[in-house]
Amino acid sequence: MFTPKIPPPDTAPTPATSLVQPLTGLVHPPACTCHHTPTVPAPVPAAPARPAVRFTPGSLLVAAAGGTAVVLVVGTVLVSMLLATAITAASVALCAVVLRSLLNRPNNR
Repeated sequence: MFTPKIPPPDTAPTPATSLVQPLTGLVHPPACTCHHTPTVPAPVPAAPARPAVRFTPGSLLVAAAGGTAVVLVVGTVLVSMLLATAITAASVALCAVVLRSLLNRPNNR
Protein backbone atom coordinates (compact mmCIF):
# COMPACT_ATOMS: atom_id res chain seq x y z
CA MET A 1 0.00 0.00 0.00
CA PHE A 2 2.79 2.42 0.86
CA THR A 3 5.24 1.22 -1.75
CA PRO A 4 5.86 3.65 -4.60
CA LYS A 5 4.23 2.87 -7.89
CA ILE A 6 6.55 3.18 -10.85
CA PRO A 7 4.76 4.84 -13.77
CA PRO A 8 4.62 2.89 -17.03
CA PRO A 9 7.24 3.78 -19.63
CA ASP A 10 6.46 6.67 -21.90
CA THR A 11 4.26 5.48 -24.75
CA ALA A 12 4.47 8.63 -26.85
CA PRO A 13 5.48 7.90 -30.44
CA THR A 14 9.06 8.72 -31.33
CA PRO A 15 9.92 10.46 -34.62
CA ALA A 16 10.90 7.10 -36.10
CA THR A 17 7.52 5.57 -35.22
CA SER A 18 5.36 8.64 -35.79
CA LEU A 19 2.14 8.16 -37.71
CA VAL A 20 2.63 11.40 -39.65
CA GLN A 21 5.72 11.47 -41.83
CA PRO A 22 7.65 14.76 -41.86
CA LEU A 23 7.47 16.80 -45.04
CA THR A 24 10.79 16.89 -46.83
CA GLY A 25 11.82 18.04 -50.25
CA LEU A 26 9.27 20.85 -50.51
CA VAL A 27 10.67 23.97 -52.15
CA HIS A 28 8.57 27.12 -52.26
CA PRO A 29 9.02 29.43 -55.24
CA PRO A 30 9.86 33.08 -54.45
CA ALA A 31 6.96 35.51 -54.15
CA CYS A 32 8.09 37.54 -57.15
CA THR A 33 10.57 36.83 -59.89
CA CYS A 34 11.76 40.38 -60.44
CA HIS A 35 15.34 41.22 -59.47
CA HIS A 36 15.26 44.48 -57.62
CA THR A 37 16.97 45.68 -54.49
CA PRO A 38 14.80 45.84 -51.41
CA THR A 39 13.92 49.33 -50.31
CA VAL A 40 14.21 50.52 -46.74
CA PRO A 41 10.93 51.92 -45.41
CA ALA A 42 10.94 55.62 -44.64
CA PRO A 43 11.28 56.46 -40.96
CA VAL A 44 8.05 57.34 -39.23
CA PRO A 45 8.02 60.99 -38.14
CA ALA A 46 7.82 61.54 -34.41
CA ALA A 47 4.47 62.56 -32.99
CA PRO A 48 4.25 66.25 -32.15
CA ALA A 49 4.72 67.01 -28.47
CA ARG A 50 1.57 67.71 -26.53
CA PRO A 51 1.17 71.23 -25.25
CA ALA A 52 1.44 71.75 -21.52
CA VAL A 53 -1.81 71.69 -19.57
CA ARG A 54 -2.96 75.21 -18.93
CA PHE A 55 -5.46 76.07 -16.25
CA THR A 56 -7.77 79.00 -16.64
CA PRO A 57 -9.01 80.87 -13.57
CA GLY A 58 -12.41 79.22 -13.99
CA SER A 59 -10.97 75.71 -14.11
CA LEU A 60 -8.82 76.43 -11.04
CA LEU A 61 -11.91 77.62 -9.20
CA VAL A 62 -13.83 74.47 -10.18
CA ALA A 63 -10.91 72.24 -9.12
CA ALA A 64 -10.61 74.00 -5.76
CA ALA A 65 -14.37 73.77 -5.15
CA GLY A 66 -14.41 70.09 -6.08
CA GLY A 67 -11.48 69.32 -3.78
CA THR A 68 -13.13 71.20 -0.93
CA ALA A 69 -16.39 69.33 -1.46
CA VAL A 70 -14.59 65.97 -1.44
CA VAL A 71 -12.74 66.83 1.78
CA LEU A 72 -15.95 67.97 3.47
CA VAL A 73 -17.91 64.87 2.45
CA VAL A 74 -15.16 62.46 3.50
CA GLY A 75 -14.69 64.34 6.78
CA THR A 76 -18.41 64.24 7.50
CA VAL A 77 -18.58 60.51 6.89
CA LEU A 78 -15.56 59.80 9.09
CA VAL A 79 -16.83 62.01 11.94
CA SER A 80 -20.27 60.39 11.81
CA MET A 81 -18.71 56.92 11.96
CA LEU A 82 -16.60 57.96 14.97
CA LEU A 83 -19.66 59.46 16.67
CA ALA A 84 -21.69 56.29 16.08
CA THR A 85 -18.89 54.22 17.58
CA ALA A 86 -18.68 56.50 20.61
CA ILE A 87 -22.44 56.41 21.22
CA THR A 88 -22.48 52.62 20.91
CA ALA A 89 -19.59 52.27 23.36
CA ALA A 90 -21.27 54.57 25.87
CA SER A 91 -24.56 52.68 25.68
CA VAL A 92 -22.82 49.32 26.10
CA ALA A 93 -20.93 50.67 29.11
CA LEU A 94 -24.14 51.98 30.65
CA CYS A 95 -25.85 48.61 30.12
CA ALA A 96 -22.88 46.87 31.75
CA VAL A 97 -23.07 49.11 34.80
CA VAL A 98 -26.81 48.56 35.18
CA LEU A 99 -26.47 44.78 34.79
CA ARG A 100 -23.62 44.69 37.28
CA SER A 101 -25.63 46.60 39.85
CA LEU A 102 -28.62 44.33 39.33
CA LEU A 103 -26.59 41.12 39.61
CA ASN A 104 -24.48 42.17 42.63
CA ARG A 105 -27.37 43.19 44.87
CA PRO A 106 -30.44 41.13 44.09
CA ASN A 107 -31.91 41.56 47.58
CA ASN A 108 -31.67 45.38 47.79
CA ARG A 109 -34.57 46.19 45.48
